[in-house]
Amino acid sequence: MITFFIIFYLLITLGIGFWASKKIKNSGDFMLAGKSLSTMLVGVTLFATWFGSSQIMGNPGYFIEDGFISYVTLTLSGGICLLIVGQFFARKLYRMNIVTISDFFRIKYNKKLEVASSVLMVFSYPHWIAAQFVAMAYLFNAVMGIPFHYGIILGAAIVVFYTYIGGMWAVAYTDMVQSVMILLGLFVVLFEVLNQTGGFTPIFSNQPSEFFNFYPAEGFDAWAEYIALLLTFVIGPMPVQEIYQRVFSAKNEKAARNGLFLGAILMVLIPSIPLIIGLGGVHLYPELMNNENNQDLIPSLVNMMASVPVQILFYGAIISAILSTSSGAMLAPATVIGENLIKPYATTLSDKRLLLYTRLSVIVVAGVSCYFAFDDSDIVGLVAASLSLILVCLFAPFTFGLLWKKASITGAWAAMVIGGLSWLFCYMYNTRIDPIIYGTAISCLSMIIGSILYPDKIKNKN
Repeated sequence: MITFFIIFYLLITLGIGFWASKKIKNSGDFMLAGKSLSTMLVGVTLFATWFGSSQIMGNPGYFIEDGFISYVTLTLSGGICLLIVGQFFARKLYRMNIVTISDFFRIKYNKKLEVASSVLMVFSYPHWIAAQFVAMAYLFNAVMGIPFHYGIILGAAIVVFYTYIGGMWAVAYTDMVQSVMILLGLFVVLFEVLNQTGGFTPIFSNQPSEFFNFYPAEGFDAWAEYIALLLTFVIGPMPVQEIYQRVFSAKNEKAARNGLFLGAILMVLIPSIPLIIGLGGVHLYPELMNNENNQDLIPSLVNMMASVPVQILFYGAIISAILSTSSGAMLAPATVIGENLIKPYATTLSDKRLLLYTRLSVIVVAGVSCYFAFDDSDIVGLVAASLSLILVCLFAPFTFGLLWKKASITGAWAAMVIGGLSWLFCYMYNTRIDPIIYGTAISCLSMIIGSILYPDKIKNKN
């Protein structure tokens, strides 16, 4: 019965994508949904894009082991990021009337930096998407017995289909439906767990005092890891395309900004539910922690304790989370490929042909993501890897370029190249301090020094 309902739900999702495809008349409709999204749709699609496999299948295991330290680094961090973007970034970028973050690099700096940022952006996404394919494969294997590798291919095929035909319109509408499923499924499971535990108090009462610490009590290595995770998940996503794809799709500046604030609230509140479910599950069934793969913790819990209707709702929620994250993450690099790597160098390219190439890019991105999914099955690790490159190479030129008038082309190149090489060097030599800390600090310092020593000869209009 569960398999039947999962298949039925997937067919509904594909149907929504097919219906949304009727709104696609040109490349602008495909990439930005005709710039017509309301505050609600902007906020919900931001939440749906970021609320994925790691929040349901990855983070609960870390929360159970590390306590509220992991809540800060893996959950609260996403909301803080969206609040900062809404307060300091959204208005300026929306007024530029651009499609991608790489468009900003072209306007602020030059075309070469546009290309460099585009390539880095595109290469950063396959790990993020691969994490969703891995989660989908775990799910298909647990529920329907589909072998892991076949599950990756099946999950990729489903997301590619409705993203290919419907673009941002399909992503927006399916995200809305999927968000409802996420909320419904998680709340039902939460109430089931709390009913058996007798409320919140028994879940937390037996936890050691250090469980409630929001920062490491002591230890250089613990603090280094803590800071690295905060950098990765608070400022690492600030230059990523999937945020601004929704911002630029908003019907006006106010909808874009308020949508970010709504998304921030949702990203703090809703991801807390799986953490409580996981903690309550271990309280009821301590043997769950003996599972070598903590990524299966919540699905295993649901299979053990929940009735069939509850299992159906839960699996509907988790499928929704994975599909929404995959589609949004897949559309972002495809848009960058079409807008920044194809369009500028094909001056005679018609809009119809550009739309086709952007759609084909969705398939290419999915194929590369499948490769990484086959190679690495650690969901949270894949997500962190996807953000590292963006953080150490693009954060500094993007942020300083937007907020600092003296940011120069030389400074941007220095930040991108020196920051990236510093991170790579530290990664290869396995430094005690996380390479992300070195890479980010050196990138920002290189941006400042390069801009001061080599200012642009002609002042940018920005």
